[in-house]
Amino acid sequence: MAENNYTEDNIRSLDWKEHIRLRPGMYIGKLGDGSSPDDGIYILIKEVVDNSIDEFVMGNGKKVEIKIKDGKVTVRDYGRGIPLGKVIDCVSQINTGGKYDSKAFKKSVGLNGVGTKAVNALSSHFMVYSVRDGEKKMAEFSKGEVLQDYPVEKTDEPNGTYVEFVPDDTVFKKFVFKLPFVEKMIWNYCYLNRGLSIYFNGQRYLSKNGLQDLLENNMDGDPLYPIIHLEGDDIELAMTHGKTYGEDYYSFVNGQHTTQGGTHQSAFREAVARVIRDFYNKNYEASDIRQSIVAAISVKVIEPVFESQTKTKLGSQEIEPNGKSMRAFVNDFLKEKLDNYLHKHPEVADILEKKIKQSEKERKELSGIRKLARERAKKASLHNKKLRDCRVHLTDVKNDRREDTTLFITEGDSASGSITKSRDVNTQAVFSLRGKPLNSYGLTKKVVYENEEFNLIQAALDIEDEMDNLRYNRIVIATDADVDGMHIRMLLMTFFLQFFPDLVKRGHVYILQTPLFRVRNKKKTIYCYSEDERRKAMAELGKNPEITRFKGLGEISPDEFANFIGEDIRLEPVILSKQNSIETILSYYMGKNTQERQEFIIDNLRVEKDEVEEKETVAEELIKEEQE
Repeated sequence: MAENNYTEDNIRSLDWKEHIRLRPGMYIGKLGDGSSPDDGIYILIKEVVDNSIDEFVMGNGKKVEIKIKDGKVTVRDYGRGIPLGKVIDCVSQINTGGKYDSKAFKKSVGLNGVGTKAVNALSSHFMVYSVRDGEKKMAEFSKGEVLQDYPVEKTDEPNGTYVEFVPDDTVFKKFVFKLPFVEKMIWNYCYLNRGLSIYFNGQRYLSKNGLQDLLENNMDGDPLYPIIHLEGDDIELAMTHGKTYGEDYYSFVNGQHTTQGGTHQSAFREAVARVIRDFYNKNYEASDIRQSIVAAISVKVIEPVFESQTKTKLGSQEIEPNGKSMRAFVNDFLKEKLDNYLHKHPEVADILEKKIKQSEKERKELSGIRKLARERAKKASLHNKKLRDCRVHLTDVKNDRREDTTLFITEGDSASGSITKSRDVNTQAVFSLRGKPLNSYGLTKKVVYENEEFNLIQAALDIEDEMDNLRYNRIVIATDADVDGMHIRMLLMTFFLQFFPDLVKRGHVYILQTPLFRVRNKKKTIYCYSEDERRKAMAELGKNPEITRFKGLGEISPDEFANFIGEDIRLEPVILSKQNSIETILSYYMGKNTQERQEFIIDNLRVEKDEVEEKETVAEELIKEEQE
């Protein structure tokens, strides 16, 4: 047997761009196609914009312009501009940048000098220019390689930096920028940087009241009491209570949206319960105090420690090296400011206590039925035919594939059978519904425990107590594209929005897009998701291709299904728009306004043109069935 020699020839040094391209996940998290807000293409935008924000924070330039068109992103700020002699180095040499001088960028967002280098290495086209005092220096790159190094030239342009890039489609396959995700990112920059104007595709974004604006723009319905807005050195906080279930937090560190929370968010949750208990001098349960809370917290930290390069979870235990602990810092701030506020506003203190007592009452009413439901779920899970689980879960923090974990919720045995046979057993689980779920609109949480199917979904997700236990990163509703499928989709969405709105708000809920047609000849098969794609496929394959119309998921064989839930999976994220509160959405789709909803169903059913009359009939039947 030949011996494997381990010699100097086996040791390979990668240059900076090769390393980024070989291990992009280390620099920008998951790649993705744009269907999730933390996909790599959005991290690329963020890495470029962060530099412009740091300029604003340092007092340079009050305007940033961002444009996205046909997959190309451009960012122009009006800060000081990169020193002209360092333009190429700053975007192509790791550990080069202004942020190592901790005086200049004491509490900046980007700290490792990698951001724009990663964007450069992962873009098929990357161009940067800097303007300083009437002089302009420009350079062009592709995949990190310098294509053109232009000489310095005179210009009338104002100072600042311009970056344009196109993500490399060999790295980010079939990517599409979803503008609502970009818009949300831009709003967050504005809330955290009052006075900064960001122009996105020509529209201006500006915040005057910081985190107070964030809550006002993102809350479902009206707050129970006016938003409490508190500020101190290196900390800003806004909080109120709403009418929906759960706890809703927006947390930030040095302007970075920590979507997965971290030590600052945990410190706030702990401190708010302690301060409110002390204020009323009553030992209320923390869960009753925080039920329906909506809060935003932003802290500034020197040398923050994050749990990953994409900075979505803060790990710092201290506010600065060898300084006060994060817990003590947040607690001391709330102890003074929140306690003072409640003393000065007795009417708010009164509303808040009533809310806590109401949550306590509801929890006690549920405790008996909860116990029974848990026992039922436990028995069911031992022989739960509804859930075919996977091996990895989102809670497995040390597993590289935790972000890929997906739960498909399907209707009927044939569809769930196809997905089960073709899924990746490591990261994809399947939950099979029996018929149509209950319409839970307007019902209390009691129904989640009384209804076996809802109780089992809740148990499968493990979100009864808090979102941190969520077992799957993506919850994918996989129903047919017909009237029944759409109805089931709406009933499931009602359940999630009514009782677990955080699942939707945090971007965990998706709709599976499955092909409507298969177009093929002897050499090639193309799956088409729309009429337009079908026409293009027919043109590409030439004369008389074979066309199959898929009417339901159950018709697609397991072998074929593997194509739609693997690498090329098409997911449509469920995004809540700023204009519509959950209350409005639910009353519109699931309330009594039958005519409007019938029109919505008719407009949104994906069926052939010659089936218009059939659409109207099934929509009428659906409304009638719901009323009965």
